[in-house]
Amino acid sequence: MSNKIIRIGTRDSQLAMWQAKTVQSQLEHLGHKTVLVPVKSTGDLVLDKPLYELGITGIFTKTLDIAMLNGSIDIAVHSLKDVPTVLPKGIVQAAVLKRGNINDTLVFKTNEEFLSARNAVIATGSLRRRAQWLNRYPTHTIVGLRGNVNSRLEKLENNEDWNAAIFAGAGLGRLNITPENSINLHWMIPAPAQGAIMITALESDDETRAILTEINDEVTQICTSIEREFLNRLEGGCTAPIGAICYINKEEEVNFKGVLLSKDGTKKIEVTKVVPLGKHENIAEFCADYVIGKGGKVLIDELSQGDKITNIYSTKKLTNDQMAKFHEDVVAESSDAVKINPNRLTKNVVRNEIENVIITSKNAVDSLLTNFSPVELQFKNIYCVGRKTKRLVEKRIGKVKHYENYAKDLAEHMAEFMDGTEVTYFCSNLRLDTIPDILTDNNIKVNEVEAYETKFDAEKVDGDLDGVMFYSPSTVQSFLKLNKAKGIAFCIGETTATEAKTYFKEVRVAKVPLVESVVDLVNDHFSA
Repeated sequence: MSNKIIRIGTRDSQLAMWQAKTVQSQLEHLGHKTVLVPVKSTGDLVLDKPLYELGITGIFTKTLDIAMLNGSIDIAVHSLKDVPTVLPKGIVQAAVLKRGNINDTLVFKTNEEFLSARNAVIATGSLRRRAQWLNRYPTHTIVGLRGNVNSRLEKLENNEDWNAAIFAGAGLGRLNITPENSINLHWMIPAPAQGAIMITALESDDETRAILTEINDEVTQICTSIEREFLNRLEGGCTAPIGAICYINKEEEVNFKGVLLSKDGTKKIEVTKVVPLGKHENIAEFCADYVIGKGGKVLIDELSQGDKITNIYSTKKLTNDQMAKFHEDVVAESSDAVKINPNRLTKNVVRNEIENVIITSKNAVDSLLTNFSPVELQFKNIYCVGRKTKRLVEKRIGKVKHYENYAKDLAEHMAEFMDGTEVTYFCSNLRLDTIPDILTDNNIKVNEVEAYETKFDAEKVDGDLDGVMFYSPSTVQSFLKLNKAKGIAFCIGETTATEAKTYFKEVRVAKVPLVESVVDLVNDHFSA
């Protein structure tokens, strides 16, 4: 028996932790030593290669992929239906546990009479569930439903107009919260690999991969691999309502059923195929080709065009790489809601060596270097807000004495530990009061230098948004000059969130003050 302690990486949601503990229990039952490693954010994870070079694309799996490639974890536990059909370079599927409940489950309010009624309201955030329901009940209304399992059950309870909502049966069962008022939808074809838990490992880690073969369920592996190959062959990069289910019967026959629908459920192409076990190698290819030949290609082309309406707006222009990180259901638009203009600064500002300096943003760095050469900026102690600002300062100006992620934390640190009683603060014309107020209250004189000007430059955004991404209090103020506060405010930090809370009913704050972390917030909201 190996003395290796297997580090099990997992997301920190309730369901993800249940899945990781199930894997842990199976490994420890076989005598292996393990430890759970909940991984929260990609913010602190640094790679020496861009994500796209490694093929990292999955919204739900990305964080764990990076942690594994960095050597922080040995294995990662996933819901297999959430894992991209192509894994990043160097990472392989090492095991899949025996499958749980494959069905979608309908949770209803009072009784099932609405199923025969002309008008009913059903909640789901899944395109596949929506399309199959409308195919069966074309006069019903589908409303969007997102969030984790508990919050979705709560929304169903609180919305009087809703008759029912659709969930993955496995998720409800694993958390032991399946309501009495629920039925399995045996007629609805599930998502490929629904109900299966998969474990990844590094391709090069032979010892760990050998251990994981001990808990691999071969039947589940065969069936989910066929379903995922069918998905991969059909999807071609577009988000489509695709269902697939495969099972092996007592006669050792592989039974497959797949479906492709239009988003409104009016078009449906189904395929079924039964082959002997051992002769199933080409079943996914055959079924995908059949669907494509029956009009699937035209349907997929229509789906990829889509009638997409912007549902998330970013008040900062996002790069192509950042846009590519969004969940498949996000249609994002972005532009800079504020414009920054460096001010002209006189030599007097930096003539003598300044003992203590505060720099809170890239804009202040840019302004200083627009006016002065690095040699002229002889600051003894530089204090910063944000890891990115710190890196930029150390690259272009000089060593940073101390940094914090948030302005309040920096001011409190300086009040306690700073040498001297005077500080120069390079700020904007729209700076917050947090730092000056805290330092002044602690008898530290703050010399403010307006290094740059922040101008409001927001756009009018048409239609109802699910949410808006904010990166500073001024982006909130600028956006609201032309737009109403609708949807969720996704904020980069606490100071931005404080401003947003004045106007928005629901505000969420990134765990790490990075644009990518705000993207993660949005993705968490859209994970059905």
